[in-house]
Amino acid sequence: MEYSILSAVVELSASRTDPYGYTIAASIARADEGRGLTAHGTLYKALGRLVESGMLVAAWEAPETAEGEGRPRRRLYEVTAAGAKALQTHANEKLSASTAFTPVPGRLATS
Repeated sequence: MEYSILSAVVELSASRTDPYGYTIAASIARADEGRGLTAHGTLYKALGRLVESGMLVAAWEAPETAEGEGRPRRRLYEVTAAGAKALQTHANEKLSASTAFTPVPGRLATS
């Protein structure tokens, strides 16, 4: 789930959408067709772990922003250099794993 969160934060930041709990959850649901998130409590625990490990930084938005929109303040997240590096390493590993097996056309393994 952590890599899904990092990807979502990067995607949201690139699209100039504030990455906070709800938008991160929505991004993960879109990417995983709704399968990636079992509960919002799971998301917030994972966000906490990512902040503690230095993959993300978190900050409360300005009070004026929330007050101007008549809602509670949001905790916004940003991927750190360490988080970006971990995400890139994960992507490279997935790519290597997917290209490591080259099936031979017309041959099926039998036991």
